[in-house]
Amino acid sequence: MERVSTEALSAFAVFAEHLNLTKAAAALHISQPSLHAKLAALARQLDRALYERVGRRLVLTPEGEAVARFARDRDERLHRFLDELHDLPTTRPIVLAAGHSAYLHILGEVIRSTLAARPGSLRLMHTHRHQMLSAIRTGRAHLGVATLDTLPDDLEHVPVATYGSVLLCPTGHPLAERDSVTLADLAGAELVVPPPARPLRVTLEKALRDAGVAWTVAVEAEGWPLTVHFAALGVGLAVVAGCIEPAPGLVAVPIDDLVGVTYHATHRPGALDDPRVAALLTAILDHTAGSGAGRPRKIRTSGTPAT
Repeated sequence: MERVSTEALSAFAVFAEHLNLTKAAAALHISQPSLHAKLAALARQLDRALYERVGRRLVLTPEGEAVARFARDRDERLHRFLDELHDLPTTRPIVLAAGHSAYLHILGEVIRSTLAARPGSLRLMHTHRHQMLSAIRTGRAHLGVATLDTLPDDLEHVPVATYGSVLLCPTGHPLAERDSVTLADLAGAELVVPPPARPLRVTLEKALRDAGVAWTVAVEAEGWPLTVHFAALGVGLAVVAGCIEPAPGLVAVPIDDLVGVTYHATHRPGALDDPRVAALLTAILDHTAGSGAGRPRKIRTSGTPAT
């Protein structure tokens, strides 16, 4: 096997970030043909295809993901070594990947305090769970936070918060007067639900099926904010995590017999060897430990419903 070019590895790490030859070449300040030649040489040296075209998109092959991860780890270790050698503070930011629900309801205070103490020390990626897992695997992110229907064996996971499930219903709805409800109370209901295959949708459908409860889809909504908005418009009832604040005109009623929603922090094996990643995870765990996660209480908001 030919000797692997470290310059080509660094170029591939940038390409893997953009998955676009033009953008990656611009970021590297080289021509597109020059970048293409470096990537071709690297693939030849490794005797593996590193990316392929799927439709109009370029995607990494499994071997390409492994090479991208190695290249990013190598660059990061080199920067950390040089910073330590010259007794300089580490300037490369920790990358945190999460979806809007985690950012809105779990990570906000941690992000604020981290950036206040060390400006520029944190970079954020807005992802859904599959994108988060891909970012962790390829080394584009150090730490991810999301709800997961399964826990991949190749990554490490730490539960950071579990919230009981609640039913959002209008203040005038018969169930709004209850201190809690059960799945049987949802018989015949029209529900605002996530798209198919989302963790909550899978859990909710199975639980309702096991309980013998018939229901219908009022609308499929992506994300908690839109789900709450549809419920406030009167489109249907909604089952959400207990960390979600109901909109004006809605009541959040705990559901007794539905499992809660657990958010996990995910990272690659060995990631916590970096003290900055370990410190960020500790900060998240410390924050959620005092956030009141657990069985929800009934919440009634004042104000008028959305129009």
